[in-house]
Amino acid sequence: MTGVWAPKPSPGPHKQRECLPVCLILRDRLKYALTGKECQQICMERCVKVDGKVRTDQNYPAGFMDVVELEKTGDRFRLLFDTKGRFTLQRLSREEAQYKLCRVQKVYMSAKKIPVAVTHDGRTLRYPDPDVKVNDSIKVDIASGKMSDILTFEVGAMVMITKGRNAGRIGQLQHIEKHEGSFDIVTIKDTKGNVFSTRLANVFVIGAGNHPQVTLPKGRGIKKTILQERAEAEARGEL
Repeated sequence: MTGVWAPKPSPGPHKQRECLPVCLILRDRLKYALTGKECQQICMERCVKVDGKVRTDQNYPAGFMDVVELEKTGDRFRLLFDTKGRFTLQRLSREEAQYKLCRVQKVYMSAKKIPVAVTHDGRTLRYPDPDVKVNDSIKVDIASGKMSDILTFEVGAMVMITKGRNAGRIGQLQHIEKHEGSFDIVTIKDTKGNVFSTRLANVFVIGAGNHPQVTLPKGRGIKKTILQERAEAEARGEL
C-alpha cells in the first residue's frame, strides 16, 4: 500500500486485527480497482458477496476461511494464510465455495435450555450435533447456515495455525499439553518432519490425517528457512 491512510475495517464477524477489508481485496490483491472510490462503486453495485451474502460496505471485514465471491467475473476465493502469516486468496471451484470451516469457540445452554455453539466467525448455531466440542471445526453450508460435518480436535488431526509466529503453517497434531491456569500447548509436525509448538487457541482443524477439507494455498503450509528460499530464488534465476 502506498498512501498515508489505510481503510479501517467495519465492526463485523472478525476482529479488527484479524481481517481484511473488502476494498483491500478488490484494490490491492485482485487489482479490480485503482482507488478507494472505485472499490466503493464495485461494492455499491452489489458485485461482492462474502459468505454468500451481498456486502455493500467497502470496509466489511473478511476473515480467515471466508468465501469472497464476485459473480460478474466468476471469481471465488477463500481467505487463508500463507506461511508468513499473511492473508492469501485461494481460488475455489463452485462446489468448494458452497461451504466453509468454522472453529467452535464455545458450546453452552441458552436461557430456554437450547444448546448453542458459537463459531470463530460469530455464527450462533442452535441445536448443534451433541458431539461438537470446543476447538473442533465444523463444516457449514453457506447457503443454509447449517452444519454438515464435524472435524474433531484430536491427535492426528490436520491443523492450520492461525495466529502467532507459526501462522499459516499446516501439520498434523502430535501432542496436547494441558496447563491448568495457563495456556495449553500443542505440538505439531508438518509433512517435511519439522516439529513446532503453539498455543491451543491458535490451532484450527482443517481435516483428518492427510486429507484437508479445503484447498490449501501454494506451498501447502510448509515453512521454508530463509536459506531454502534463497536457494529456490537462485534456481529460478531471480537473484
